[in-house]
Amino acid sequence: MPNILITGTKSFVGANFRKFSKYKDVDEISLYENKPEDINFARYDIVLHLAAIVHQSKRITDNEYFRVNRDLCLKVAENAKKAGVRQFVFLSTLKVYGDIISDHYQRTENSTCFPEDSYGKSKYEAEIGLKKMENDNFTVSIIRPSLVYGVGVKSNMLSIVKLIEFFPILPLGSICNKRNFIYTENLVGFIDRIIEKKASGVFIAKDDDAISTTQLASYLAESLDRKVTLFKLPKFFISAGTFLLPSAFSRLFGSFDFDNSETKKILNYTPYYSTEQGIKKWVADFKSVKPSNNVKINFNFLGVFNIII
Repeated sequence: MPNILITGTKSFVGANFRKFSKYKDVDEISLYENKPEDINFARYDIVLHLAAIVHQSKRITDNEYFRVNRDLCLKVAENAKKAGVRQFVFLSTLKVYGDIISDHYQRTENSTCFPEDSYGKSKYEAEIGLKKMENDNFTVSIIRPSLVYGVGVKSNMLSIVKLIEFFPILPLGSICNKRNFIYTENLVGFIDRIIEKKASGVFIAKDDDAISTTQLASYLAESLDRKVTLFKLPKFFISAGTFLLPSAFSRLFGSFDFDNSETKKILNYTPYYSTEQGIKKWVADFKSVKPSNNVKINFNFLGVFNIII
């Protein structure tokens, strides 16, 4: 069994990987407390790089995104390669493709990337730098996951759970978009297969089924045993909102749907849980052990749009 080093401690994905992966020789290290050149990479066969700055409510400078998500990543990979690490697994993002799209066009692993913000651009530039490092002795595996949910999540998915717990009526009815998500155990399965097959290239990790914002709210309400009425916004309101708040309304009504058939073909892996099953399993865990952190939600109408993916 390979020895694996996770770069980035207290990671939501890292915690789930250590819990659910079939690989058990796994260590973690903080890149806040350790410089890449001081890490003994020679002990490890594989590096799973999770350290990153993701989207945050507080202001993060563009320079900081690129310093951590690109420069630090490449420095880690450079030192790992020199020490004889055989495989570098990089958790990227679907944001490298750009923002939400309004139609149902499906992007693939080979679609052109047009990142539009510092988060997506910094991740994409890290991908480009990593690919240049790859050779016969150093495999680079790039994973672009959809929105991850599961035990320990503190992102927008948890905010939506809180929203449904607090509000019995929500303007989330009859939305016919398509969105991709991935349950943590499914993501771990993708990572395990990539390691097992020493797979090189770009992989899209997602649950098999795409669901709408309305379906997501319905699944969560059912799993939480909450009776929630989902009503449809009037067309004039949607038109006005799309004009005045295009980003917020695109998050609510837009599609972000991907075709990862190439990934599944290469890995010969099909996620075990559907999105509906994953949500039910996650919410059951959520109800049994309520998270201690308090998620702040804007209790106003626009707050609904701010937390939808």
